Amino acid sequence: MSDRTSLTIPKELLPHDGRFGSGPSKVRPEAVQSLAEFGTTYLGTSHRQATVKDIVGRLRQGLMNLFELPEGYEVMLGNGGSTCFWDAATFSLIERKSQHLSFGEFSSKFATAASLAPHLQAPEVIESEAGTHPEAVVRSDVDTYALTHNETSTGVSMEIVRPVGSSGIVAVDATSGAGALRVDPAEFDCYYFAPQKSFASDGGLWLALLSPQAVERIATIKASGRWVPAFLDLSIALENSRLNQTYNTPALATIYLMLNQVEWMLQNGGLSFAVGRSDASAELLYGWAERSTFARPFVQNPRDRSHVVGTIDFVDGIDAARIASVLRSNQVVDTEPYRKLGRNQLRIAMFPAVDPADVEALTHCIDYVVERLS
Repeated sequence: MSDRTSLTIPKELLPHDGRFGSGPSKVRPEAVQSLAEFGTTYLGTSHRQATVKDIVGRLRQGLMNLFELPEGYEVMLGNGGSTCFWDAATFSLIERKSQHLSFGEFSSKFATAASLAPHLQAPEVIESEAGTHPEAVVRSDVDTYALTHNETSTGVSMEIVRPVGSSGIVAVDATSGAGALRVDPAEFDCYYFAPQKSFASDGGLWLALLSPQAVERIATIKASGRWVPAFLDLSIALENSRLNQTYNTPALATIYLMLNQVEWMLQNGGLSFAVGRSDASAELLYGWAERSTFARPFVQNPRDRSHVVGTIDFVDGIDAARIASVLRSNQVVDTEPYRKLGRNQLRIAMFPAVDPADVEALTHCIDYVVERLS
C-alpha cells in the first residue's frame, strides 16, 4: 500500500454516525438528550429513594418483557461489570466443578477465574481454535456449564442450547450478545451481560436473568456457610435487586441510558426488532466481504458468524491497520481488530443502535480507501 497517511473520504460516502466500537458501543443521541432533560431530578439523588428505584424497577421489568422471561425467572443487577460477575459466580453459582467452553479472549477468562478459586475443583475447559466454538459435553461431576453467546474478540457466536441430559445449571456470558441475538430462556439458568454493548450505555454494571434453579443454587451455596465477600455475594445482590436497588451506589447515568435503550427496543417491536437490525447489518457486512476481492469473513462457517461483532480479514498487501487509521481520521472510529488476536483484519460492531445503513456506508468507505491506497 501507499505511504500516504491522510485521505479525505467524500462526505456523501460517510456514515451518518461513524461509531462502530465493540464496547463501549454507540449511544443513541436521543438517549443522551433524554438523560440531559431528566437528569436535573435524577442525577445526584439517592439510589435508595423512589426516583432512582423507579428507574431500576422499570429496567428490571423491561428486561423481563424484552426476553419474555417465564414465571419464576428474576432479573438481578450489581456493580462491577461482567469481569466482576465471573468472580461472583465462582463464589455463588459454581457448587463444586464447572465446565467452560473457551474460544477466545473473553470466554477463557471465566475459566481462569474458576481455576484460581481455592474452594472449587479444577474446572474442565474445552477449547477450540479462534474462529470456531466447541460444544459442551455432559459430565456427571459438573454442576455448572459455562457457555458464551458471543465471543467479542473473534466475532464467533453460538446458539445457546442446554446440554441434553445435564442436571447442572447453565450460565451464559451474554455480554456482547444479549439484546441482539436470539435466545430461549428455557435453555439457560443464568444469562448475564453488561450495558455497554447492545444496550447502548456505559460499563460498570452487570445484569443477570435467573431461572428458579439458579435462584435455588445461590440460596443453597449461601446456606452451606461458604465464605463470600459481600460485594461478590449474589444472594445480597438478589436481595437488593428485589428492592429495585444495588448493594452499593451505582452509576445512575448508566442505568438510565440502558433503560432508554430497552424501552426503545420494546416500543419498536421488542427483541425481534433489535435482532432484526443486527441481522440486517450482518447481511450487509458479510455479503460485501464475500463479494470483495480483498476482504473475507474471518469466521468460515456462516452459522458461527456473529451478527453483533463482525471480523473481516484482508489479503496480504492490504494493510487493515492503515485502513482503520484513515477511517479514524475521517471520524469513522473503532474498527481496529482485537489486539491479542493479531490478525490483519477489522472488527466492526453491529449492535442494534448501529443503523444498518451506516454499516453499508462503511463498506463503501473501505472500498474507497483501499482503491486509493493500493
